[in-house]
Amino acid sequence: MGKLKTLPLMKVSAGALAFMLSSGVGLSVDAQTKTLTIYSGRGEKLIEPLLEKAKKDLSMNIQVRYGDTAELAIALIEEGKNTRADLFFAQDAGALGTLERLKRTQQISPNLLNKVDPRFRSPQGHWLGISGRARVIDYNTKLVKKNELPNSIWDLTKPNWRGRVAWAPTNGSFQSFVTAMRVLEGEPRTLQWLRAMKANGVKDYRNNTAIVEALGRGEAHVGLVNNYYLANFQKDNPNFPVAHHYTKQDAGSMFNVAGVAILNSTKQKAEVEKLIDYLLKPSSQTYFAQQTNEYPLVSGVPAPQKQLPLSQINPPKINLTNLNDLPGTLELLQQAGVL
Repeated sequence: MGKLKTLPLMKVSAGALAFMLSSGVGLSVDAQTKTLTIYSGRGEKLIEPLLEKAKKDLSMNIQVRYGDTAELAIALIEEGKNTRADLFFAQDAGALGTLERLKRTQQISPNLLNKVDPRFRSPQGHWLGISGRARVIDYNTKLVKKNELPNSIWDLTKPNWRGRVAWAPTNGSFQSFVTAMRVLEGEPRTLQWLRAMKANGVKDYRNNTAIVEALGRGEAHVGLVNNYYLANFQKDNPNFPVAHHYTKQDAGSMFNVAGVAILNSTKQKAEVEKLIDYLLKPSSQTYFAQQTNEYPLVSGVPAPQKQLPLSQINPPKINLTNLNDLPGTLELLQQAGVL
């Protein structure tokens, strides 16, 4: 369910020492500073550099358990008050909303909440977006003509797309996309789409990176992904033959967030909020824009280069808080035979 990784430590408390001895994690000499534990559905390559910098700038010990967002959310539900986690850093709003609905989170201080547009945080103040991403349909520019591109995700169920489409049903952002479909289209119609995609020979991949790689090889022609993966490939190869396509006002163009929630079992809320504040600083928001090609959520920070401005995306009107039924989505995916 993901590995437990320890960022280099500066100081360790007696309590943290006992935790580390039981966990087999490396120790430092000083024993004064508490340790914050993060369960992160965000990939290690994406956020470890920023957490390393936070650890140094804040003189804070940070342990991170990396894994799939949905699996970590389920783990937090099962662990309950006994969890070691202080902070959940999720890949999507749906998982955060699920923990809020099940009363595993606590309210974040208003001074932090107010740094982010209300669209990108919980109305109850129990989770907060840190960075944003748009769902896109990426396509191989050598294999797909622009006039062939689908107007909606429903077009992908047509015979002309048989065996040409890639998705990642175990991925947290895909599952949040399906949850959005359930909210927008209803349960029966979403199930119909999932089954139609499967019948049309959709190809399964483990994550978005694998999909974009497959598109570059021509193994798939179009793929359902988030906007920020392609830029990493184009950085290494400016001629990488893949581009973005945006549908309009359906789940295929939804705008979601990666965000954080404070576990209601933590005894370190003040320290956790120091870290959240750090993630919302302009320098950290610039990191997301420049290094991970995500949309910053704090005003005044420029959006990623070569990405469609948020104002030009036509996402569906949906309250991200309503994406909180992750168990229902997993059940629907299983019912459709895609999990």
